[in-house]
Amino acid sequence: MALRWGILSTAHIADALLHSGSDQEFVAVASRDLERARAHARERGLARAYGSYDELLADPEIDAVYVPLPNSMHVEWSVRALRAGKHVLCEKPMSRHPGDVERAFDIADREGRVLTEAFMWRHHPQLRRARELLAAGEIGELRVIRAAFAFDAADPDDIRLQAGLEGGGLMDVGCYCVSGCRALAGTEPERAYAEFVPGGHGGVDVALAATLRFPGDVLAHFDCGLSYIGGDQLEAVGTDGSLFLDDPWHGREAVIEIRRGDGSVERVEEGPANSYALELADFEAAVRGNGATLLDRADALGQARAIAALYESAERSKPCPIA
Repeated sequence: MALRWGILSTAHIADALLHSGSDQEFVAVASRDLERARAHARERGLARAYGSYDELLADPEIDAVYVPLPNSMHVEWSVRALRAGKHVLCEKPMSRHPGDVERAFDIADREGRVLTEAFMWRHHPQLRRARELLAAGEIGELRVIRAAFAFDAADPDDIRLQAGLEGGGLMDVGCYCVSGCRALAGTEPERAYAEFVPGGHGGVDVALAATLRFPGDVLAHFDCGLSYIGGDQLEAVGTDGSLFLDDPWHGREAVIEIRRGDGSVERVEEGPANSYALELADFEAAVRGNGATLLDRADALGQARAIAALYESAERSKPCPIA
């Protein structure tokens, strides 16, 4: 029998999971407003609606919980769900505070429950293929990684522009760039440097540019933001060429361009895949005891440490080691 899921929030981001074609059973949604929860459930065919998150967590028929709340609430409600006996898929980024990530996974281990960070893009076979091409030496020795992800958040009341909710470009879209650089480097960065432009409510980073230094003299640089029309790409550059992925974060086209030093370009077409369905399948397999999740404690902690160092660097205007 498929896992029975509850959703903490009526945020539209959950619709991607609901419409992924997965065989998972989404049965309930919770909101701080019961009428909103009921309307949301009715529109999406969910059987139950709750007027508080705690009520949903108290439902004994729910196996797993998806947490797409604002960033500042991710760890708090993931922990509450774990303590209520639920497995948890926590929307990215889990946290910018490594200590909070450690605490959440400690509780997951103690409760015997699965906890993972919802970076759906990491489950697309396009990334696995790109890493295979790197390992095969298709572009020679890796030297530089480039990434970008940005858009213009036109609504001034967008929660992603709220400092009190831990919004900002790095937390919302830049975390994909960090994840991409780490995935292609195949290791964790040693040092971080960042500069950002403040905006929104409370001075969140609406534009940020950063450099990460990895072992083996590999450098990565990216830009991200909520105040401009930016790119959405990831590229690994080596001594003999580069691998270019256009919008790997969504994987709609799933084409890898091998750009060689002689000017030729080879297209490697991985084919369509639904990253959300693959993410849910990976999660269920872990719950059933059929292997660990793709994104485990070590990955979530590495992500949080890099984000924390980038913010510290931007605040201090100097490079910062990544502990």
